[in-house]
Amino acid sequence: MNEGPMQGLKVLDFSIALTGPYAASLLADQGADVIKIERPGIGDIARYVGVMVNGMSALYLVCNRGKRSIALDLQTPEGVDIARRLAAEVDVVVENFRPGVMDRLGLGYDALTAENPDLVYASLSGFGDVGPYRDRSVYDTVMQAYGGIAANQADPDDGVPTFLRQTVADKVTALFATQAITAALFAREQGRGGQHVKLSMADAVVSFLWADAAGNEVMLDADGSQPSSFVAGFQPMAFSDGWGIVTPTSDHDFAGMCKALDVEGWDDPRIATVGERIKNRDVLAPVMDMVYAMAANLTMEEATVRFERERVPFAMILTPDQLTRDAHAVAMGLFVEADHEVVGRTRIPRHPAQFGATPATLTGDSPSLGQHTDEILTELGLADEIATLREKAVVT
Repeated sequence: MNEGPMQGLKVLDFSIALTGPYAASLLADQGADVIKIERPGIGDIARYVGVMVNGMSALYLVCNRGKRSIALDLQTPEGVDIARRLAAEVDVVVENFRPGVMDRLGLGYDALTAENPDLVYASLSGFGDVGPYRDRSVYDTVMQAYGGIAANQADPDDGVPTFLRQTVADKVTALFATQAITAALFAREQGRGGQHVKLSMADAVVSFLWADAAGNEVMLDADGSQPSSFVAGFQPMAFSDGWGIVTPTSDHDFAGMCKALDVEGWDDPRIATVGERIKNRDVLAPVMDMVYAMAANLTMEEATVRFERERVPFAMILTPDQLTRDAHAVAMGLFVEADHEVVGRTRIPRHPAQFGATPATLTGDSPSLGQHTDEILTELGLADEIATLREKAVVT
Protein backbone atom coordinates (compact mmCIF):
# COMPACT_ATOMS: atom_id res chain seq x y z
CA MET A 1 0.00 0.00 0.00
CA ASN A 2 1.28 3.46 -0.91
CA GLU A 3 1.61 5.48 2.31
CA GLY A 4 2.45 8.73 0.53
CA PRO A 5 1.17 12.15 1.61
CA MET A 6 -1.88 11.92 -0.66
CA GLN A 7 -3.10 8.63 0.83
CA GLY A 8 -6.89 8.69 1.00
CA LEU A 9 -7.22 11.21 -1.84
CA LYS A 10 -9.48 10.13 -4.72
CA VAL A 11 -8.84 11.48 -8.22
CA LEU A 12 -10.91 11.07 -11.39
CA ASP A 13 -8.71 11.53 -14.44
CA PHE A 14 -10.49 12.32 -17.72
CA SER A 15 -7.32 13.60 -19.37
CA ILE A 16 -5.39 12.24 -22.33
CA ALA A 17 -1.91 12.49 -23.86
CA LEU A 18 0.68 13.86 -21.43
CA THR A 19 -0.16 16.98 -19.43
CA GLY A 20 -3.13 15.77 -17.36
CA PRO A 21 -2.04 12.14 -17.14
CA TYR A 22 1.46 13.06 -15.93
CA ALA A 23 0.03 15.40 -13.28
CA ALA A 24 -2.34 12.69 -12.07
CA SER A 25 0.43 10.08 -12.05
CA LEU A 26 2.47 12.22 -9.66
CA LEU A 27 -0.53 12.29 -7.33
CA ALA A 28 -0.76 8.50 -7.65
CA ASP A 29 2.91 8.21 -6.70
CA GLN A 30 2.05 10.21 -3.59
CA GLY A 31 -0.67 7.78 -2.56
CA ALA A 32 -3.83 8.99 -4.33
CA ASP A 33 -6.33 6.50 -5.74
CA VAL A 34 -6.55 7.62 -9.38
CA ILE A 35 -9.29 6.32 -11.68
CA LYS A 36 -8.60 6.95 -15.36
CA ILE A 37 -11.59 7.17 -17.69
CA GLU A 38 -10.70 6.05 -21.23
CA ARG A 39 -12.59 5.75 -24.46
CA PRO A 40 -13.64 2.15 -25.25
CA GLY A 41 -11.70 0.49 -28.04
CA ILE A 42 -9.10 3.24 -28.36
CA GLY A 43 -8.29 4.60 -24.96
CA ASP A 44 -5.81 7.38 -24.38
CA ILE A 45 -3.99 8.32 -27.60
CA ALA A 46 -0.75 8.26 -25.63
CA ARG A 47 -0.95 4.47 -25.64
CA TYR A 48 0.23 4.54 -29.26
CA VAL A 49 2.87 7.31 -29.27
CA GLY A 50 6.58 6.51 -29.46
CA VAL A 51 8.34 3.33 -28.37
CA MET A 52 5.83 0.49 -27.86
CA VAL A 53 5.83 -3.10 -26.62
CA ASN A 54 2.71 -5.26 -26.95
CA GLY A 55 0.49 -2.28 -27.72
CA MET A 56 1.56 -0.04 -24.81
CA SER A 57 3.92 2.91 -25.25
CA ALA A 58 6.64 4.06 -22.90
CA LEU A 59 4.85 7.43 -22.76
CA TYR A 60 1.64 5.84 -21.49
CA LEU A 61 3.51 3.59 -19.09
CA VAL A 62 5.33 6.47 -17.39
CA CYS A 63 2.38 8.88 -17.28
CA ASN A 64 -0.26 6.46 -16.02
CA ARG A 65 1.52 4.41 -13.40
CA GLY A 66 -0.50 3.42 -10.36
CA LYS A 67 -3.88 4.26 -11.91
CA ARG A 68 -6.99 2.16 -12.47
CA SER A 69 -8.59 2.23 -15.93
CA ILE A 70 -12.27 2.12 -16.78
CA ALA A 71 -13.25 2.05 -20.46
CA LEU A 72 -16.36 4.23 -20.52
CA ASP A 73 -18.24 5.75 -23.47
CA LEU A 74 -19.02 9.35 -22.55
CA GLN A 75 -21.11 9.75 -25.70
CA THR A 76 -23.86 7.69 -24.10
CA PRO A 77 -26.25 8.84 -21.34
CA GLU A 78 -25.37 5.78 -19.30
CA GLY A 79 -21.65 6.53 -19.61
CA VAL A 80 -22.13 10.12 -18.50
CA ASP A 81 -24.25 8.96 -15.57
CA ILE A 82 -21.50 6.59 -14.42
CA ALA A 83 -18.92 9.34 -14.75
CA ARG A 84 -21.08 11.66 -12.67
CA ARG A 85 -21.51 9.01 -10.00
CA LEU A 86 -17.75 8.54 -9.88
CA ALA A 87 -17.18 12.30 -9.69
CA ALA A 88 -19.57 12.54 -6.74
CA GLU A 89 -17.21 10.38 -4.69
CA VAL A 90 -13.81 11.89 -5.50
CA ASP A 91 -11.78 14.84 -4.26
CA VAL A 92 -10.22 15.91 -7.56
CA VAL A 93 -11.19 15.86 -11.23
CA VAL A 94 -8.55 16.42 -13.91
CA GLU A 95 -9.44 17.15 -17.55
CA ASN A 96 -7.48 18.63 -20.44
CA PHE A 97 -9.98 19.05 -23.27
CA ARG A 98 -10.66 22.24 -25.17
CA PRO A 99 -12.83 24.76 -23.31
CA GLY A 100 -16.51 23.81 -23.43
CA VAL A 101 -16.09 20.10 -24.21
CA MET A 102 -16.76 18.89 -20.68
CA ASP A 103 -19.75 21.25 -20.33
CA ARG A 104 -21.28 19.84 -23.50
CA LEU A 105 -20.88 16.34 -22.12
CA GLY A 106 -22.66 17.34 -18.92
CA LEU A 107 -19.44 16.86 -16.96
CA GLY A 108 -18.32 20.46 -16.51
CA TYR A 109 -17.47 22.17 -13.23
CA ASP A 110 -20.99 23.45 -12.53
CA ALA A 111 -22.61 20.08 -13.24
CA LEU A 112 -20.26 18.07 -11.06
CA THR A 113 -20.06 20.50 -8.15
CA ALA A 114 -23.85 20.57 -7.93
CA GLU A 115 -23.48 17.07 -6.49
CA ASN A 116 -20.02 17.44 -4.96
CA PRO A 117 -19.49 21.06 -3.85
CA ASP A 118 -16.11 20.37 -2.24
CA LEU A 119 -14.65 19.10 -5.50
CA VAL A 120 -11.34 20.45 -6.77
CA TYR A 121 -11.84 20.53 -10.54
CA ALA A 122 -8.67 21.09 -12.60
CA SER A 123 -9.15 22.21 -16.21
CA LEU A 124 -5.95 22.17 -18.26
CA SER A 125 -6.04 23.77 -21.70
CA GLY A 126 -3.80 25.16 -24.41
CA PHE A 127 -4.62 28.85 -24.68
CA GLY A 128 -7.11 29.14 -21.81
CA ASP A 129 -10.85 29.76 -22.00
CA VAL A 130 -10.86 33.39 -23.20
CA GLY A 131 -9.33 35.20 -26.15
CA PRO A 132 -9.19 34.61 -29.91
CA TYR A 133 -7.06 31.44 -29.63
CA ARG A 134 -9.18 29.62 -27.04
CA ASP A 135 -10.56 27.04 -29.48
CA ARG A 136 -7.31 26.19 -31.23
CA SER A 137 -5.95 22.67 -31.06
CA VAL A 138 -2.69 22.70 -29.13
CA TYR A 139 0.18 20.28 -28.96
CA ASP A 140 3.54 20.74 -27.31
CA THR A 141 5.40 22.24 -30.27
CA VAL A 142 2.57 24.72 -30.82
CA MET A 143 3.15 26.06 -27.32
CA GLN A 144 6.92 25.92 -27.65
CA ALA A 145 6.44 28.26 -30.60
CA TYR A 146 3.88 30.58 -29.03
CA GLY A 147 5.34 30.73 -25.53
CA GLY A 148 8.87 31.65 -26.59
CA ILE A 149 10.77 28.40 -26.09
CA ALA A 150 11.59 27.92 -29.79
CA ALA A 151 12.85 31.51 -30.06
CA ASN A 152 14.81 31.15 -26.84
CA GLN A 153 16.57 28.09 -28.29
CA ALA A 154 17.29 29.74 -31.67
CA ASP A 155 20.65 29.08 -33.28
CA PRO A 156 22.87 32.04 -32.29
CA ASP A 157 24.48 32.12 -35.73
CA ASP A 158 21.51 32.05 -38.09
CA GLY A 159 18.60 32.79 -35.76
CA VAL A 160 16.63 29.70 -36.82
CA PRO A 161 14.18 28.79 -34.03
CA THR A 162 14.80 25.39 -32.46
CA PHE A 163 12.32 23.10 -30.73
CA LEU A 164 13.41 21.06 -27.76
CA ARG A 165 13.32 17.36 -28.56
CA GLN A 166 10.94 16.69 -25.72
CA THR A 167 7.46 17.77 -24.77
CA VAL A 168 8.67 20.41 -22.35
CA ALA A 169 5.50 22.54 -22.56
CA ASP A 170 3.32 19.57 -21.63
CA LYS A 171 5.55 18.55 -18.74
CA VAL A 172 5.95 22.04 -17.31
CA THR A 173 2.18 22.46 -17.37
CA ALA A 174 1.76 19.13 -15.58
CA LEU A 175 4.10 20.23 -12.80
CA PHE A 176 2.26 23.53 -12.35
CA ALA A 177 -1.02 21.57 -12.36
CA THR A 178 0.07 19.24 -9.59
CA GLN A 179 1.16 22.18 -7.44
CA ALA A 180 -2.08 24.06 -8.12
CA ILE A 181 -4.22 21.03 -7.26
CA THR A 182 -2.31 20.56 -4.03
CA ALA A 183 -2.77 24.26 -3.18
CA ALA A 184 -6.51 24.02 -3.81
CA LEU A 185 -6.70 20.95 -1.56
CA PHE A 186 -4.85 22.89 1.15
CA ALA A 187 -7.40 25.72 0.86
CA ARG A 188 -10.21 23.18 1.11
CA GLU A 189 -8.62 21.70 4.21
CA GLN A 190 -8.75 25.17 5.76
CA GLY A 191 -12.51 25.21 5.24
CA ARG A 192 -12.60 27.32 2.09
CA GLY A 193 -14.32 24.65 0.00
CA GLY A 194 -13.62 23.20 -3.41
CA GLN A 195 -12.90 25.30 -6.48
CA HIS A 196 -12.30 25.37 -10.21
CA VAL A 197 -8.58 25.46 -11.02
CA LYS A 198 -7.88 26.66 -14.55
CA LEU A 199 -4.41 26.33 -16.03
CA SER A 200 -3.38 27.01 -19.61
CA MET A 201 -0.20 25.78 -21.22
CA ALA A 202 0.38 29.38 -22.30
CA ASP A 203 0.41 30.54 -18.67
CA ALA A 204 2.65 27.70 -17.56
CA VAL A 205 5.21 28.02 -20.35
CA VAL A 206 5.50 31.79 -20.15
CA SER A 207 5.83 31.74 -16.35
CA PHE A 208 8.50 29.04 -16.65
CA LEU A 209 10.45 30.83 -19.38
CA TRP A 210 10.33 34.33 -17.92
CA ALA A 211 11.91 33.26 -14.63
CA ASP A 212 15.35 33.40 -16.24
CA ALA A 213 15.10 33.88 -20.00
CA ALA A 214 13.31 37.20 -20.55
CA GLY A 215 15.47 39.67 -18.66
CA ASN A 216 15.03 42.56 -21.09
CA GLU A 217 11.30 41.97 -21.26
CA VAL A 218 11.05 42.05 -17.46
CA MET A 219 13.37 45.02 -16.87
CA LEU A 220 11.75 47.60 -19.12
CA ASP A 221 14.42 50.22 -18.40
CA ALA A 222 17.37 47.94 -19.16
CA ASP A 223 19.77 49.12 -21.86
CA GLY A 224 19.55 45.86 -23.84
CA SER A 225 23.28 45.26 -23.77
CA GLN A 226 22.91 41.76 -22.36
CA PRO A 227 20.93 38.82 -23.74
CA SER A 228 17.54 38.25 -22.15
CA SER A 229 18.62 34.75 -21.13
CA PHE A 230 21.63 34.92 -18.81
CA VAL A 231 22.72 31.39 -19.78
CA ALA A 232 22.58 32.10 -23.51
CA GLY A 233 26.35 31.99 -23.92
CA PHE A 234 27.05 28.61 -22.35
CA GLN A 235 28.40 26.04 -24.79
CA PRO A 236 29.24 22.36 -24.40
CA MET A 237 32.89 21.55 -23.85
CA ALA A 238 34.50 18.92 -26.08
CA PHE A 239 36.93 16.52 -24.44
CA SER A 240 38.96 13.94 -26.32
CA ASP A 241 36.37 11.22 -25.71
CA GLY A 242 33.09 13.02 -25.07
CA TRP A 243 31.33 16.17 -23.95
CA GLY A 244 30.67 18.10 -20.78
CA ILE A 245 29.67 21.50 -19.43
CA VAL A 246 31.26 23.86 -16.93
CA THR A 247 29.16 26.65 -15.43
CA PRO A 248 31.54 29.27 -14.00
CA THR A 249 29.02 31.56 -12.34
CA SER A 250 31.12 32.95 -9.49
CA ASP A 251 34.64 34.36 -9.59
CA HIS A 252 35.87 31.26 -7.77
CA ASP A 253 34.25 29.07 -10.44
CA PHE A 254 35.86 31.04 -13.26
CA ALA A 255 39.31 30.91 -11.69
CA GLY A 256 38.92 27.21 -10.87
CA MET A 257 37.91 26.35 -14.43
CA CYS A 258 40.96 28.13 -15.85
CA LYS A 259 43.32 26.56 -13.31
CA ALA A 260 41.91 23.08 -13.99
CA LEU A 261 42.59 23.50 -17.70
CA ASP A 262 45.98 25.24 -17.33
CA VAL A 263 44.65 28.43 -18.90
CA GLU A 264 46.40 31.65 -17.90
CA GLY A 265 45.04 35.18 -17.81
CA TRP A 266 42.08 34.55 -15.51
CA ASP A 267 43.55 36.93 -12.91
CA ASP A 268 43.68 39.88 -15.32
CA PRO A 269 41.80 42.64 -13.41
CA ARG A 270 39.68 43.26 -16.50
CA ILE A 271 38.08 39.80 -16.21
CA ALA A 272 38.79 38.69 -12.65
CA THR A 273 35.28 39.57 -11.43
CA VAL A 274 31.80 38.99 -12.78
CA GLY A 275 31.18 42.69 -13.32
CA GLU A 276 34.41 43.17 -15.23
CA ARG A 277 33.83 40.08 -17.40
CA ILE A 278 30.49 41.52 -18.47
CA LYS A 279 32.08 44.85 -19.39
CA ASN A 280 35.18 43.44 -21.07
CA ARG A 281 33.89 40.67 -23.29
CA ASP A 282 36.63 41.35 -25.83
CA VAL A 283 39.25 40.50 -23.20
CA LEU A 284 37.30 37.46 -22.00
CA ALA A 285 36.79 35.95 -25.47
CA PRO A 286 40.39 34.77 -26.14
CA VAL A 287 40.63 33.31 -22.61
CA MET A 288 37.47 31.31 -23.20
CA ASP A 289 38.75 30.18 -26.59
CA MET A 290 41.81 28.79 -24.83
CA VAL A 291 39.59 27.09 -22.22
CA TYR A 292 37.82 25.12 -24.94
CA ALA A 293 41.07 24.38 -26.77
CA MET A 294 42.76 22.99 -23.65
CA ALA A 295 39.72 20.90 -22.75
CA ALA A 296 40.11 18.98 -26.01
CA ASN A 297 43.44 17.61 -24.75
CA LEU A 298 41.83 15.85 -21.80
CA THR A 299 39.68 12.78 -21.47
CA MET A 300 36.40 13.07 -19.57
CA GLU A 301 37.94 11.16 -16.67
CA GLU A 302 40.99 13.43 -16.54
CA ALA A 303 38.83 16.54 -16.67
CA THR A 304 36.58 15.17 -13.91
CA VAL A 305 39.56 14.77 -11.57
CA ARG A 306 40.72 18.33 -12.26
CA PHE A 307 37.30 19.96 -11.95
CA GLU A 308 36.56 18.14 -8.69
CA ARG A 309 39.93 19.25 -7.31
CA GLU A 310 39.10 22.89 -8.07
CA ARG A 311 35.47 22.47 -6.91
CA VAL A 312 34.13 23.69 -10.24
CA PRO A 313 30.42 23.22 -11.10
CA PHE A 314 30.47 20.78 -14.00
CA ALA A 315 28.92 17.64 -15.43
CA MET A 316 29.73 15.28 -18.21
CA ILE A 317 27.02 15.06 -20.85
CA LEU A 318 25.29 11.69 -20.58
CA THR A 319 22.69 9.99 -22.70
CA PRO A 320 19.66 8.59 -20.86
CA ASP A 321 21.18 5.13 -21.28
CA GLN A 322 24.52 6.23 -19.80
CA LEU A 323 22.72 7.89 -16.90
CA THR A 324 21.11 4.61 -15.85
CA ARG A 325 24.60 3.17 -15.28
CA ASP A 326 26.18 6.27 -13.72
CA ALA A 327 27.63 5.61 -10.26
CA HIS A 328 25.83 8.52 -8.63
CA ALA A 329 22.47 7.64 -10.18
CA VAL A 330 22.88 4.09 -8.92
CA ALA A 331 23.81 5.31 -5.43
CA MET A 332 20.74 7.60 -5.35
CA GLY A 333 18.44 4.81 -6.46
CA LEU A 334 17.32 7.16 -9.22
CA PHE A 335 15.67 4.44 -11.30
CA VAL A 336 13.19 1.72 -10.40
CA GLU A 337 13.17 -1.52 -12.37
CA ALA A 338 10.13 -3.79 -12.45
CA ASP A 339 8.33 -6.38 -14.55
CA HIS A 340 5.12 -5.15 -16.18
CA GLU A 341 2.46 -7.67 -17.11
CA VAL A 342 2.03 -6.17 -20.60
CA VAL A 343 5.38 -4.77 -21.70
CA GLY A 344 7.82 -6.88 -19.67
CA ARG A 345 10.91 -5.35 -18.10
CA THR A 346 10.73 -1.62 -17.33
CA ARG A 347 12.95 1.06 -15.85
CA ILE A 348 11.52 4.43 -14.85
CA PRO A 349 12.68 7.23 -12.53
CA ARG A 350 11.57 7.11 -8.92
CA HIS A 351 9.20 9.78 -7.64
CA PRO A 352 11.39 12.91 -7.49
CA ALA A 353 10.39 14.19 -4.03
CA GLN A 354 11.61 12.18 -1.05
CA PHE A 355 9.16 12.45 1.87
CA GLY A 356 10.69 11.55 5.22
CA ALA A 357 7.50 10.52 7.00
CA THR A 358 5.12 9.66 4.15
CA PRO A 359 7.23 8.17 1.37
CA ALA A 360 5.94 8.32 -2.19
CA THR A 361 6.44 5.12 -4.14
CA LEU A 362 5.78 3.81 -7.61
CA THR A 363 3.01 1.32 -6.95
CA GLY A 364 0.89 -0.58 -9.45
CA ASP A 365 1.40 -1.11 -13.15
CA SER A 366 0.11 1.29 -15.76
CA PRO A 367 -3.24 -0.27 -16.65
CA SER A 368 -4.32 -1.94 -19.84
CA LEU A 369 -7.43 -0.40 -21.38
CA GLY A 370 -10.44 -1.07 -19.16
CA GLN A 371 -8.45 -3.32 -16.87
CA HIS A 372 -10.40 -2.20 -13.81
CA THR A 373 -13.82 -1.58 -15.36
CA ASP A 374 -15.59 -4.36 -13.45
CA GLU A 375 -13.85 -3.53 -10.21
CA ILE A 376 -14.79 0.16 -10.39
CA LEU A 377 -18.40 -0.53 -11.37
CA THR A 378 -18.73 -2.98 -8.51
CA GLU A 379 -17.49 -0.32 -6.10
CA LEU A 380 -20.26 1.94 -7.44
CA GLY A 381 -22.84 -0.72 -6.68
CA LEU A 382 -23.39 -1.59 -10.34
CA ALA A 383 -22.16 -5.18 -10.31
CA ASP A 384 -25.54 -6.49 -11.48
CA GLU A 385 -25.56 -4.12 -14.44
CA ILE A 386 -22.07 -4.85 -15.83
CA ALA A 387 -23.25 -7.40 -18.40
CA THR A 388 -25.97 -5.09 -19.71
CA LEU A 389 -23.62 -2.10 -19.85
CA ARG A 390 -21.10 -4.19 -21.77
CA GLU A 391 -23.77 -5.40 -24.22
CA LYS A 392 -24.69 -1.77 -24.93
CA ALA A 393 -20.97 -0.93 -25.39
CA VAL A 394 -21.20 1.66 -22.62
CA VAL A 395 -18.16 -0.03 -21.07
CA THR A 396 -15.61 -2.53 -22.22
